[in-house]
Amino acid sequence: MVKKHISVAAAAWCAAAIGSVVSARTSDRPDIILFMVDDMGWQDTSVPFAGDTTAYNRMFRTPNMERLAARGTKFTQAYACAISSPSRCSLFTGANNARHRVTNWTLERDKTTDIPVDSMILPEWNLNGIATVPGVPLTYYGRSFVDALRESGYHTIHCGKAHLGAIDTPGENPAHWGFETNIAGHAGGGLATYLSENRYGHDAEGNPYSLLAIPGLERYWDTGVFATEALTREAIKALDKAKAYDQPYFLYMSHYAVHIPIDRDERFYQSYIDRGYSPKEAAYASLVEGMDKSLGDIMDWVDANGRADNTIIIFMSDNGGLATQPAWRDGEPFTQNAPLRSGKGSLLEGGVREPMIVSWPGVTSPATSIDSAYVMIEDFYPSILDMAGVPVVADSVRPIDGISFVPLLRGESAGDSEREIIWNFPNVWGNNGPGINLNCAIRRGPWKLIYSYADGSKELYNVVTDISETRNLADTYPSVTDFLSSRLGTRLREMNAQRPSFASTGAPCPWPDELP
Repeated sequence: MVKKHISVAAAAWCAAAIGSVVSARTSDRPDIILFMVDDMGWQDTSVPFAGDTTAYNRMFRTPNMERLAARGTKFTQAYACAISSPSRCSLFTGANNARHRVTNWTLERDKTTDIPVDSMILPEWNLNGIATVPGVPLTYYGRSFVDALRESGYHTIHCGKAHLGAIDTPGENPAHWGFETNIAGHAGGGLATYLSENRYGHDAEGNPYSLLAIPGLERYWDTGVFATEALTREAIKALDKAKAYDQPYFLYMSHYAVHIPIDRDERFYQSYIDRGYSPKEAAYASLVEGMDKSLGDIMDWVDANGRADNTIIIFMSDNGGLATQPAWRDGEPFTQNAPLRSGKGSLLEGGVREPMIVSWPGVTSPATSIDSAYVMIEDFYPSILDMAGVPVVADSVRPIDGISFVPLLRGESAGDSEREIIWNFPNVWGNNGPGINLNCAIRRGPWKLIYSYADGSKELYNVVTDISETRNLADTYPSVTDFLSSRLGTRLREMNAQRPSFASTGAPCPWPDELP
C-alpha cells in the first residue's frame, strides 16, 4: 500500500480536482456510513473475530452485525488506541497518537485527567484535544477528513459522541470539523445516563447536572426512549433530509453505547435475565443489543431508500472492552475480551484490538475475512477519502500517518508485513496492574513489543501464534527485542512523542532503545 501524500504546492490542483467532482453528481459516488461504537470489545458480539465462535460470542445477540458481516468483509486485526480520545483524534486527523499527543481522555479545558503517582512526573500532553485552527494551547492542529468530504460535495452528518476537544475549545464542536449537521455531539466522552426519565443528565429545570449530560435530545425527555434509540431516530431524520439533497452523504453514527453507566435497555434486558445472566451482565448485553438494533435500523433505511447498492457501511469500536477488574466499579464483571488479554486502558490486545467490518457493494467480498493484514485507527482518514475519490492532502505541519486500506478491500494488496504501528500511553488512565499505564508499544509483522517507562521492562509477543499474549519472548529472542526497541524509540522521537520522568531525580525515563 502506498500513502497518498500531496504537497502544499499541489493544493491548487487538488482544489480543481475537487471542483470537478462537485460539478458531477453523484449518483456514482457512494454514500458512506461510519458506525462507531464506544468501548465495545472484540468479543462483545455474536460475530466471531477469532476464527471459531467463542463462549463470549454466544453471550450476545447482534443479528445486524451478522447481517453486515454477511454482506461485507471482517478485519480480524483492526487496532485503535487504548482509550477513546486518542483514537478519535487519530481518526479525524490521520495522525498517530504519539504525534498528536492526545494520550489520555479529554474533558475540561486546561485540566489533566491523569491520576497522579508519587514515583513519576507525568508528561505534558495535549489535554485540550485537537482543533482545526492553530494556536490553541495544549492542542494538536489538524485537518479533518470530514472537511475534505464536505468541500468535495458530500453532505456531512454527525450523530452521537464527538470527544475531540475539551470544553470551551474549538475542537469540542463537530461543526468545526466539517459537519453540517450535529446531533448530540459535544466535549463529553461518555454520558451521565441512557435514561430519558433522568433526561439524559438534566435536572427537573432542564439544567445539566453532569458535564456528561447529552445535549440536544430534549424532545425525548421523560418518554421512556433509551438514549441509543433516541440517537438512532434523530440520525434517520437526518438521513431523510439528506435524501432530498442532490449529493452523497457521510454519516458518522457515533454511539455513546456501550460506555458506562451500564443502564438497562428494557427492550432487551429481561430476555438475558431469563437466560440466567446476572443483572449487570444482562444490562450490558442489552446495551450491546440496543446498539445492534440501531445498526439494523440504519441498514433498513438504506435498503428501503434504494441506495443499498451504493452505500459503504463501516463498523468499528474506539478501544477495547472494559474488562479489567478495577474498572468494574462495583466488583461485578460484565464483559470479557478472551482470548485477548486485558481490556480498555491496556496496550495488550484486549485493550486495542477491535471488531471491524466493511461492506462496500461491488468491492468487498461478502462473508470473508482479512486475517493477515493489520490496520490502525488513523487509516480511516485516507481510506474514507479514497472511497469517496477525494485526494488526501498532507504537509510537514499536519502529516498523515494512516494508510488507506482500500487496496486490501479491492484485493490489490495483501498488506505490508513490515508495517509498524505505534502506541504511546505515558499517562495514568485510572486502573492499576501490569500492562495498563505508563508504557508504549510497537507492532511489526507478527511481533509486538510493549515497553514500560516506569520500570524499563519489555514484553515481546508473537501475536499471531500467541493471541492471548501469555508467553513473553523478550529474553528468548533478544535480537527481535533489540530491533523493535530501536524502531520504537526512533519512531517516538521522530513524532516528538512525550515521556514521563522520575520524581526522585527529575530525569526523563529512558526511551526503549536506551535500555537493554
